[in-house]
Amino acid sequence: MNDSPLDLEARAHSEHAQELRLWLRLLTCSQLIEKRVRAGLREQFDTTLPRFDLMAQLERHPEGLKMKDLSHRLMVTGGNVTGITDQLVNEGLVERLDVDGDRRAFRVALTDLGRTTFAEMARQHEAWIVDAFEGLSPRDLDSLHKLLGKVKAHQLDINQRIEE
Repeated sequence: MNDSPLDLEARAHSEHAQELRLWLRLLTCSQLIEKRVRAGLREQFDTTLPRFDLMAQLERHPEGLKMKDLSHRLMVTGGNVTGITDQLVNEGLVERLDVDGDRRAFRVALTDLGRTTFAEMARQHEAWIVDAFEGLSPRDLDSLHKLLGKVKAHQLDINQRIEE
């Protein structure tokens, strides 16, 4: 059975732990926002979230990144990065640059067109995210941010203990 988080949230009743219901709510919210972002990128920019994410990594590193670094940062296989990179090169949004001292390696960097295009997409992306939280007051936003920060810190502690 492959229930969506929205279905799982609807099925989580009072007999389930409050923490489980909260987790399902967070997952549902995340997926609903991501769905909106994916649709917006497709409709307004004829692109995908993975392409946007790759360009976002390159925007943070104007000197470019090696393919293995991109793969690591995006947490996807090298093959996925290569396919996306090939598409973006063909569209003139990124370029492959030689790496000094390593003839087998190259860096990928945004072109001028890529920087301009990404800046436009990033502005719209931010607007979609702001819109997603429009129902919350500044105080609500601050409280939610602090509370989720506590959850994050606790998870980082747990993960660190597991890795030791």
